[in-house]
Amino acid sequence: MARCRDETHGDRRKRAHLNILLIEDDPTDMRLFSIVLSGDGHSVCEKNSAEQALPEIRQHRPELILLDLRLPRMDGLALIRQLKADIEARDIPIVAVTAAPEHYTREAAFTAGCNAYLVKPVDTRTLTTQVETVLRAAAAGRNA
Repeated sequence: MARCRDETHGDRRKRAHLNILLIEDDPTDMRLFSIVLSGDGHSVCEKNSAEQALPEIRQHRPELILLDLRLPRMDGLALIRQLKADIEARDIPIVAVTAAPEHYTREAAFTAGCNAYLVKPVDTRTLTTQVETVLRAAAAGRNA
């Protein structure tokens, strides 16, 4: 699964329209996150691996990355470190998501450079608000 879409479900003009890169290898979570975020008026680009995401990040520079930490081959922590070392990508806010907080800890995620950390299952009722809070915090130079 590697697609980008710009869908709006309903009238959500009050929210800021963000270009979000969603990196998630679980198809169910990918679909759920994408539906919620695009339903709130955001443009969501879906990639299921770090390797697929890197060209998208370099070419289109998303405004925010929602990143599963447990990915095949290159995990999310390695991707975060790589992006934070890249002058062109280091300022992109990253929300780390994991179903394995015992392996991918909050401390490890923040040390790698993420701006926020969520544990699955994510509350989809507040996901968009959380993402927008991260974006505002990153613009102000702090983590959410």
